[in-house]
Amino acid sequence: MRLAAFAVSAVVVWAAASAVPAAATPTPSGTATVADVVTYLQSITGRNILSGQQDGPSSAPNTWQQKVHDITGEYPGSWAGDFAFEQNDINARPAVIAQAKAVWAAGSIPALVWHMCPPTVAQSCHWDYGTGAIMSRLSDAQWNELVTNGTALNTAFKRRLDEAVPYLQDLKNSGIPVLFRPQHEMNEGWSWWGGRPGANGSRKLFQITHDYLSGTKGLNNLVWVWNLKDIAGGESHVADYWPGASYVDLATLDAWVNKQPTQAWYNAMLGIAGGKPIGLSEVGTVPTPETITAQPRWTFFSVWISWLTDPAWNTNDAVKRTYYDPRVLNRGEIHIGGGTDPAPGTGPITGLAGKCLDVAAAGTANGTKIQLYSCNGTNAQRWTVGTDGTLRALGKCLDVTGGTAADGTKVQLWDCNGNGHQRWTRDGRRLVNPDTGRCLDVAGQSTADGAQIQIWTCNGQTNQNWTLP
Repeated sequence: MRLAAFAVSAVVVWAAASAVPAAATPTPSGTATVADVVTYLQSITGRNILSGQQDGPSSAPNTWQQKVHDITGEYPGSWAGDFAFEQNDINARPAVIAQAKAVWAAGSIPALVWHMCPPTVAQSCHWDYGTGAIMSRLSDAQWNELVTNGTALNTAFKRRLDEAVPYLQDLKNSGIPVLFRPQHEMNEGWSWWGGRPGANGSRKLFQITHDYLSGTKGLNNLVWVWNLKDIAGGESHVADYWPGASYVDLATLDAWVNKQPTQAWYNAMLGIAGGKPIGLSEVGTVPTPETITAQPRWTFFSVWISWLTDPAWNTNDAVKRTYYDPRVLNRGEIHIGGGTDPAPGTGPITGLAGKCLDVAAAGTANGTKIQLYSCNGTNAQRWTVGTDGTLRALGKCLDVTGGTAADGTKVQLWDCNGNGHQRWTRDGRRLVNPDTGRCLDVAGQSTADGAQIQIWTCNGQTNQNWTLP
């Protein structure tokens, strides 16, 4: 944990010009269940990893995911907010929930952590000074009272949980599952809830939280995220904090001690999870493609707030390298509920002579040429079908130049901006831009490498046939 200034269903649904059935899965603005999310994470295990970003402060919960977009042209596949602990953050909890709804609708999975004040004090508290701070310590007698049902401190703790119930219920009413991470980093004693191993220790408080919110309060939209920190030598003690398989949907690690999660911690998390998905709930440094190769079963990572742009932890090039890795799924690339493909709509788009739709020289500047080129497996030919009908590569969108409807207008790479000339629908094997009414077309039916891609009146010729990923 580092203190700083304090989805979903992203299915590919084409609005087809002819009758093309929509995927029988929830849309981003629709609903899904906890089981849908867990099944999805299991389906991508070993093949893909979701990008993610912890956001804040609570009063501006879009700050850091926007920074991700500023750097990469992509939004993260998961977004995390915090219920937090100071009064200004408590007042901003409605904004956090509104943002959780917004990212779900846009195609990302929301997550929530709670830096909760101890039940010995009022609703708000401070981080590291004064009685009852987040970093304070309960006496052993107080702890025993806390985890004993029906005592004053146990009741006070449940009243503290009640503070979050209306917000979590709001998400439930909207059909939105959320990754919920209480008592995080419970194997380290920096917090009042952490550093207590054993049956009546920190894991007991997690069990009480689970039973109260999911059982007593009926919040069946919570994906329960159990979480440890990569403290030195802690790999052999993970079982001391494991609450039991029935209490955990997702087992996660916060990688702070080492800038990349160690192989020992990776193996320890796999061992304790027993087949459940594992993830990286907090990282200071984005996992490198090399880490993703060596540790392929992580299902998501989440960069902690401002560490995204801290040069000691991340450079823009390093962030882009990870976000552009073909195994990393960003917003618009997530598919929850039904289906078998873990990343539908991500891969090459092929046309004439089996050649690929290609971003010339892998350029990322606005206006970069789009061409036909021999397939080579590079990111310049990795396209993602967005849930909004966009075709995306290298963090940008396939765009009709100037939105001009004339035959022969070139297509280009451009910042995704929501304009109609960046939206594409499918009509058989043709890709139609509804804004112009024209089809994606290889100029002159050329099969040469470098042939210009343009729009043209739809005519059924083979240079307008495309095979989607």
